[in-house]
Amino acid sequence: MSKLIVLSFVTMDGVMQAPGGPEEDPSGGFKYGGWTHPFFDDFAGKVMGEQMSQPANLLLGRKTFEIFASYWPQHEDEWHGVNQMTKYVASNTLKKHAWSNSVFLSGNVADEIKKLKQQKGPDLQVHGSGNLIQTLLKNDLVDEFWLKIFPITLGNGKRLFAEGTTPRSFKLIESKISPAGVIFASYARAGDVQTGSF
Repeated sequence: MSKLIVLSFVTMDGVMQAPGGPEEDPSGGFKYGGWTHPFFDDFAGKVMGEQMSQPANLLLGRKTFEIFASYWPQHEDEWHGVNQMTKYVASNTLKKHAWSNSVFLSGNVADEIKKLKQQKGPDLQVHGSGNLIQTLLKNDLVDEFWLKIFPITLGNGKRLFAEGTTPRSFKLIESKISPAGVIFASYARAGDVQTGSF
């Protein structure tokens, strides 16, 4: 079985929208695109490089796929092997693309992803893809979260954990803190939610 891993930049108040630049996703009038930039240093770059160099295929929403496809095919020196990875794309509108090894999932995406997870092969990494992540959370398909928590609040914007997330416990499997105060925290599933009283 393949693990499904969500890698996400997130603010302290849970916003994940448009971390990379002002034009990335201005939907809903979002005006803080590029909010990670002031905190991104060599430490962050090293951790990201380590995570992105793990053996994996990609699982992406259409918008993130189109952003990636406009950049990464010409910059493989920055992400070795990205062109050889299989890119699974959840889309009911996009059916084909020139980027090598792109496979399009349509119809019941949750069922298609369940089938992917049953196959032998490398783990599935999800980058960006906010709408797709909500589908994954509602269908309890995420095995690990590799979060980068930035010391900033934005008040509004698309959030990583929106309504419909399946209640689950997670355990911390790795953590690091950058000089700029970014917390890199990786969590793996740890079963059902336990409750009690004091």
